[in-house]
This record gives sequence, structure tokens and C-alpha cells, in this order.
Amino acid sequence: MKRTGIYFQLKDGAREGYVEAHKNIWPQMREVLNEAGIQNYSIWNLGQKLFAYYETEDEEQTQKVLACSEVYGRWRDMMEEFVYIEEGTGTKEWPMELVFYNQGKEREDL
Repeated sequence: MKRTGIYFQLKDGAREGYVEAHKNIWPQMREVLNEAGIQNYSIWNLGQKLFAYYETEDEEQTQKVLACSEVYGRWRDMMEEFVYIEEGTGTKEWPMELVFYNQGKEREDL
């Protein structure tokens, strides 16, 4: 199982709209996430900071499904209203490296 953590940053005054959009996520978007094999997807917020976490069996296949999805593309475009985009690079998310994991049983490789 591949675990992925991603950091985002909200634009000033965008928290309420971002939260509302996720309270009303499109059913088609949920279908895309399921088709992509994304499990245990959660998004955490602290002030302007967002942390997203998900698990998938096959990250390469997950990214292929997302890249081919019109629904996912429209959702990402809508999210640009809420999240900071770095000038010059267009970067709006920063993948994070997993440095510790405790399964609570036997050690599992990172």
C-alpha cells in the first residue's frame, strides 16, 4: 500500500468555500476517486494550511486514471479558486515524504 501526503495552502479568505465544496463533493468525483483506487482519503486544515492523505495499491495506475478523467480535471480547475498557486511554476501542491509509520503491530517497511 502506497501512502501519500500532500501539502496545500489556502488563499486568503478561501477556507469557507473550500470546506463547502468538499461538503458537497460531486458524486461523479467520488466515483473517479474510487475508480482510481484511492482509499482512506482525508484532508486536514490548520489556518491556511491543508494536508491531504490517501492510500493506493498502485500509484501509477491511480495517476493514469486521474489524468484521463474530465471530472477530475474540472474539479481541479474549480479548486484553483481556493488554493494558492506558486507564481512562475504553477505549483499548487507539494508531495511530502513519509519519514515514520507505526502500524501498531509488526514493523512495516515505509
